[in-house]
Amino acid sequence: MTTVADVIEVLEARFPPERAEDWDVNGLAVGDPAAPVTRIMFAVDPTLAVVEEALDLGADLLVTHHPLMLRGVTSVAANTSKGAVVHRLIAGGCALYNAHTNADVAHGGVADALAAVLGVVDTAPLVPSADDATVGAGRIGRLDDPVTLGEFAHRVAAALPTTAHGVRIAGDLDAEVTTVAVMGGSGDSFLDAARAQRADVYVTADLRHHPASDARDLASLSDGKPFLVDVAHFASEWSWLVAAAEGVADATGIDTIVSNLNTDPWTARVGA
Repeated sequence: MTTVADVIEVLEARFPPERAEDWDVNGLAVGDPAAPVTRIMFAVDPTLAVVEEALDLGADLLVTHHPLMLRGVTSVAANTSKGAVVHRLIAGGCALYNAHTNADVAHGGVADALAAVLGVVDTAPLVPSADDATVGAGRIGRLDDPVTLGEFAHRVAAALPTTAHGVRIAGDLDAEVTTVAVMGGSGDSFLDAARAQRADVYVTADLRHHPASDARDLASLSDGKPFLVDVAHFASEWSWLVAAAEGVADATGIDTIVSNLNTDPWTARVGA
């Protein structure tokens, strides 16, 4: 019998908790470590809709990227957003585990998965960890063949889940790009790193107006690079689910499934 604790051991060997940021929350949020596991579902967000999907599909362990309670809560009453998830998981006999920033930086983690699905090869950490240069935040590498920024943006759109956010681009669509930096999740704090590493284009999510505007002004003083490609936060991290599910399935023999629910909070957009 494989237990929740057994699966956690596999996950934490792949995504060591000690690699997480100090402010982060990771690990088992709901469930009994001794409970048996027969099916695992992977998802980006532990939303109520995702929990219902997991229960409908017979999962007894839900593994998410984002934590349920990143900010401290004082109540898990069933009429609160976090409490509703906790109560539904317990009633359905499903445990909840998450790997967040430790999965971002690890080998085979979020950054590697995003680079791979975009066709970025020969990758290295965009910002290496101080104690191990082979792991770290983001990835930088190259495309097998140069493409225009416009062609690359279409590649990004085709490779990632469709969202109302879409793919936003800053730069000359006809310019050639070869060197690509990627950062799953909110990445505007790494704009300077992408420029310092001489990336032609930087792919990330949640780029805010002022950091992006400042970055484009700085780029205009040289060769206009890095160009920016901004996607939905959810979409930038979804590819990791497939890699993580396959790794756990190979190590445990347990049936693993990946949620296809779009948990990006935006549902529509109008205009250009």
